[in-house]
Amino acid sequence: MNFELTEEQQMIRSTVRDFAEREIKPMAKELDEKAEFSVELTNKMGELGLFGMYLPEQYGGGGMDTLSYIIAVEEIARIDSSQAATLAAHNSLGIGPLYYFGTEEQKHKYLPQLCTGEALWAFGLTEPDAGSDSRGTKTKAVKQGEDYIINGSKIFITNGASKLAIGSTVQAVTGEDEKGRKEYTTFIVEKGTPGYSSVPMHGKMMWRASDTAELYFDDLKVPVSDILGKVGQGSKIMLQTLDNGRLSIAAMGLGLAQGAFELAINYAHERKQFGKTIYSFQNTSFKMAEAATKIEMARTLLYKACWLKDNKKPFAKEAAMSKYYCSEIAKEVADLGVQIHGGYGLMKDYDIERFYRDQRLLQIGEGTSEIQKLVIARYLADEYIG
Repeated sequence: MNFELTEEQQMIRSTVRDFAEREIKPMAKELDEKAEFSVELTNKMGELGLFGMYLPEQYGGGGMDTLSYIIAVEEIARIDSSQAATLAAHNSLGIGPLYYFGTEEQKHKYLPQLCTGEALWAFGLTEPDAGSDSRGTKTKAVKQGEDYIINGSKIFITNGASKLAIGSTVQAVTGEDEKGRKEYTTFIVEKGTPGYSSVPMHGKMMWRASDTAELYFDDLKVPVSDILGKVGQGSKIMLQTLDNGRLSIAAMGLGLAQGAFELAINYAHERKQFGKTIYSFQNTSFKMAEAATKIEMARTLLYKACWLKDNKKPFAKEAAMSKYYCSEIAKEVADLGVQIHGGYGLMKDYDIERFYRDQRLLQIGEGTSEIQKLVIARYLADEYIG
């Protein structure tokens, strides 16, 4: 197996790392403190070509492979999870369903403007009573002639309420199948449609500079032509989208772990106690060695999952494994970073404090760690039991 990145992938890492250091890092602390979504940084990420990286050029994309995109998310998350969340959610959850399941007309209508950084799209799945249980959706869509009337709400929706948000893919219950089970359908819903409202969510512990929203649908009318996929395919579309999204969240975990590791090891080489740098004490250096090993294991697992996807091989199990492991390693390394910083790690003057808060969502969003283990266990049962 060849583990060497291509020249293009190496260039992407170098370019995005420089951008993150130069453009995002100076603003990250202030944006977090103000809980302010940055239109400016989002536009700049678009100008750099980070939105729609894996889309064909005919839709405004960059025509790159999955790994190139994942490397970009990783490098942004190494500096700031809020901007990485904007990038990851828009690419995987926003653009993804439209690209993989949209008609040619729908693709050409929406995708070009979503690849520039001038507009964002959301993924309307989670509801107050439907988190891990995505089939607990209560939002309903009732057919009336050539339209559907949607009523309901969504919560914790990334990129749903900012000035750049222009719409969302929404799952709704459209009836029952022959066995009496709920039938789910996905709809393309544009912001500005009568009956559609989005409300920013405030008071977040983490990703404070990303846009998180509640969406409300009050007798919202959408034409049949705005169905994404086919009637009854909603759950399939949303769950397949989450498979791709898991790679993005894994990349965020990997990038955050790398960033926290660098903050910790740099501090350990500067901080002195008992007349020596704390890195010179074996207790500290061994912990850093363990962290570096686990980060490399996480990177290898995630990159393998990307390789499987790019080579059109089944990758859902590996995506779940990557999301689970990278999220848990991010938690472990961020915690270690705070411990090495000691009391200073608890102060907002030090970036590790923000990293510690930001990592916490990774074990919850786009499928909790518990759900990932459930998914993995089901694949194992199919492989070994049949």
